[in-house]
Amino acid sequence: MSVKIQPIADRVLVEAAPAEEKTAGGIIIPDTAKEKPQRGKVVAVGAGKKDEPMTVKAGQTVLYGKYSGTEINIDGNDYLIMRESDILAIID
Repeated sequence: MSVKIQPIADRVLVEAAPAEEKTAGGIIIPDTAKEKPQRGKVVAVGAGKKDEPMTVKAGQTVLYGKYSGTEINIDGNDYLIMRESDILAIID
C-alpha cells in the first residue's frame, strides 16, 4: 500500500486494526460500546532522531497506548500518527 505521507523525526504512521464486532462468547457489540483498538499495522516510519534510530519498520504489527497518537484521514482511510515512544510492543 502506498501512502502519500511521510512522517518526520521519530513519528510513525499506523493503520489501526478494526474494532471487535463480537465478544468471545458471540455477543454482538453495538457501535456505542466498541472500544478504540490498541493494535495496528505500521504503514510509514520517520527517519528517527539524530542519536536514536527507529526500531519499528513498516509492515510490523504494534501495540500502542489507549490514548496515543493523533487521528488523521488520508484518501478516505483513517490512520494514527504517533511518536515511536508511544508504541508499547511489536507483535510477531
